[in-house]
Amino acid sequence: MSTAVATPTTTPAVAAPKGKLSFPHLLRSEWIKFWSVRSTIWTLGIFLFATISLVVLISLAFVNAPSEAEGGPPASQAADALGPFAVAVTLAQLALAVLGALTITSEYTTGMIRSSLTAVPKRLPVLWSKAIVLMVSVLFAAVVALAVSAVLQALFFDSKDFSIDWSDAQTLRALGGTALYLATIALFAFALGALLRHSAAAVATVLGLLLVAPILFSAIPWKPLTYMFPFLPGVAGQQVTQTDAQLADAAASSPIGADLSAWQGYGVLLLWIVLTLTAASVLLKKRDA
Repeated sequence: MSTAVATPTTTPAVAAPKGKLSFPHLLRSEWIKFWSVRSTIWTLGIFLFATISLVVLISLAFVNAPSEAEGGPPASQAADALGPFAVAVTLAQLALAVLGALTITSEYTTGMIRSSLTAVPKRLPVLWSKAIVLMVSVLFAAVVALAVSAVLQALFFDSKDFSIDWSDAQTLRALGGTALYLATIALFAFALGALLRHSAAAVATVLGLLLVAPILFSAIPWKPLTYMFPFLPGVAGQQVTQTDAQLADAAASSPIGADLSAWQGYGVLLLWIVLTLTAASVLLKKRDA
């Protein structure tokens, strides 16, 4: 007597499709991370408040300054409505430099960078997506800050002939260059943060290059430093924030060293960023997180 044994049919297991994190999805992820931390809101808030308030207060000081005969500034400087923007940008850029560094170094501090690199094993797209999110966000904030500052300056001081001339192409180029410079400085701080991987070291380095180095290079009477001065990242980058007339006046007052045009100076700043990001990219591929 034979018994038939039913052989169970086996269905071959179908492997679940592996999800692929596309670059747009990575951008969206970094956008959420960027705006979900309090440091972003605080630093951008400080930047907006500092820029707008400094432009208004310095404009007020320029308007009420004594005449040249009374010991005040030269008439050409007193009538320059872009002057308050230059002073405000020099101080307000510090908040953006801190933000740029913290955008990458905070992930190394908390260890979140390991999760990001696990999701994106190629690593470099993480760096590029963070840089794009930072650049776009800061550029938008800079445009808002400068636009509001210009409107308030016109509202309060236009009756005293101290406001931005919107019909002047050089003035508009300088304002647009100012917003571009601020976003690029944040990107430079980000590049240093990616290279050093430490918040304090990155912030100290970028502030030293922006604030301390120009003072030392201009104060020490040594010719090599004098020739190197125009190529410091902050000094070179700020060329794009000035009109051609302002650049010509600055060149006439300092006959030693290179006289960079607006876009040549901005190109030097970009070169600093490219070199720093290249080094950071190589180390990111080789070092452990």
